Amino acid sequence: LRADKAQVSWDNDKSKWLVRIQIGEEVIRRYCNEPKSAAAETVRAAAVQTAHDEGYDIDASAVTVQA
Repeated sequence: LRADKAQVSWDNDKSKWLVRIQIGEEVIRRYCNEPKSAAAETVRAAAVQTAHDEGYDIDASAVTVQA
């Protein structure tokens, strides 16, 4: 299955990156353990891997990173 888009943002409460994967109206939220100082490309790759782990394919270009 293909995910529409993903958004990654830093969650100060959990001190982790929050990955939101959108598939139609459904949104899956998962955390990844990259450090806050990680480069955007590293966080983007982690989001793609997280989507893949959930059974979805997504292009890295469809992932936005908000610091």
